[in-house]
Amino acid sequence: QLQASGGGLVQAGGSQTLSCAVSGSSFIINRIGWYRQTPGRERELVALFGRTHRDDIDYGDFAWGRFTISRDSTKNTATLRMNALKPEDTAIYYCYGNIYTPATGSTDYWGQGTQVTVSS
Repeated sequence: QLQASGGGLVQAGGSQTLSCAVSGSSFIINRIGWYRQTPGRERELVALFGRTHRDDIDYGDFAWGRFTISRDSTKNTATLRMNALKPEDTAIYYCYGNIYTPATGSTDYWGQGTQVTVSS
């Protein structure tokens, strides 16, 4: 239900854009955003819509001022724009959604991870 795109190799100081599309029928997106994970570490929040209220946005501490999440409700997509990338931003980035359907209720979904590698 979640399809991620974007990612790849970028030089330090560069930018990348990740997109996440939700597909299906008769659903409501409660929360949508991005998490990331590096080997040996727990998955951490990058940016998220709707943690408490639908239009609220949360960012990981490292993301403030550099990353921007946006949402297109008509297309059921969320986009993460990452600027001023640093080598420590290298990680697998996962699209996340908490999706409601009448059949399943509110359920957490994860897209396939996409690798972002920032070279120094």
